[in-house]
Amino acid sequence: MHIIKNTAVTVVLSAGLLMGTIVQAHPKLLSSSPADGAMGAAPDTIELHFSENLVTQFSGAKLVMTEMSGMAHSPTPMKARVSAGSDPKFMLITPLAPLPAGTYKVEWRAVSSDTHPITGNVSFKVK
Repeated sequence: MHIIKNTAVTVVLSAGLLMGTIVQAHPKLLSSSPADGAMGAAPDTIELHFSENLVTQFSGAKLVMTEMSGMAHSPTPMKARVSAGSDPKFMLITPLAPLPAGTYKVEWRAVSSDTHPITGNVSFKVK
């Protein structure tokens, strides 16, 4: 009887820990294209790949030019369309005009099924 009781307690505790892990799963940025810190040609689309499926209506991003070659200026928001990829773990940011040379930051907000928002950013340079 004592062994059965200990086994039942172990099963209940293990299930509780597993559920706590599942409930606490937050989306993490796995990769981006362009990669954080990259320098290259202006991208047509910026892709963010997360560890969890995103809830589109609560997730989003904004694209900001933070520096322009040879000019000092404050961060400038860039017009861009944010959409979900065909895979729900992807967020796509499509600039509405070609990006001129400069430094850019994508400030993102990702929400998965646990509804807890996670924020972050990715920076890259356009030659």
